Amino acid sequence: MPEGDSVYRAAARLHDTLAGQVLTSADLRVPAHATAALAGRRVLEVAPRGKHLLTRLEGGLTLHTHLRMDGRWEVYRPGERWGGGPAWQIRAVLGTDRGTAVGYRLPVVELLRTADEQRAVGHLGPDLLGPDWDPVEAVRRLRAHPGRPVAEALLDQRNLAGIGNVYAAELCYLAGVTPWTEVGQLPFPDRLVELARELLDANRLRPGHITTGDTRRGHQHWVYGRAGRPCPRCGTLVRTARQGTPPQDRVAYWCPYCQRGPAPAGSAGSPFRSARPGPGGAGRPPVR
Repeated sequence: MPEGDSVYRAAARLHDTLAGQVLTSADLRVPAHATAALAGRRVLEVAPRGKHLLTRLEGGLTLHTHLRMDGRWEVYRPGERWGGGPAWQIRAVLGTDRGTAVGYRLPVVELLRTADEQRAVGHLGPDLLGPDWDPVEAVRRLRAHPGRPVAEALLDQRNLAGIGNVYAAELCYLAGVTPWTEVGQLPFPDRLVELARELLDANRLRPGHITTGDTRRGHQHWVYGRAGRPCPRCGTLVRTARQGTPPQDRVAYWCPYCQRGPAPAGSAGSPFRSARPGPGGAGRPPVR
């Protein structure tokens, strides 16, 4: 599932193409809205809300979409051939004189009144990349369930909106705790929330979800996607295990040397020792 920074960039692309333009064509290829007449309406803005996209139209309407695992919005210049997938995968088309936005494999396509947007996104916690970001409220929501594993709590969009599995794994590493550490055991939850904001903000205009400060391929992350490869800091092999309840479970990544806390029974290196300075230097790796 895309991280919040990816959705932020998708919203920016859509906004640049659609905002201020009158829809010359509009086709919502879902049964609930197949007959919706949107052509002739002006697009006011395209705004991200966590991992949700809100395309606001004049007349008090909002097109709410969510990418989930496979969805994608592509933008094409006038006359450019569409290449995001076969036609049967297209769920939404919004065309203007400036270009056309085509939504492929969108699992959520919902047309609602702008006044009713809270029905779609009101459950979300503070948006890490939103103008109304509230770190105090984000920490309060995390602390409300102190016995919950930290990675699961970070992935819960009701706590803070925008974190996916990449950032959940990397934030646990940067905090020096395993993904199964209880929220109540975090020494500085406010610092973890601050790190989350820093990481997404640093990556909101670039792809890759870079957490190490190194943009080279294979060097962008501390543990995510590095199963069986050496930890960049200490050289210990990064481990993985499933975390959560299906179908919401995810693959957790962690370094059994640099991260302290519980892990699934039988995992190598559990119980964990305190992290010691490795080849990468002493203390927590820097966030750049």
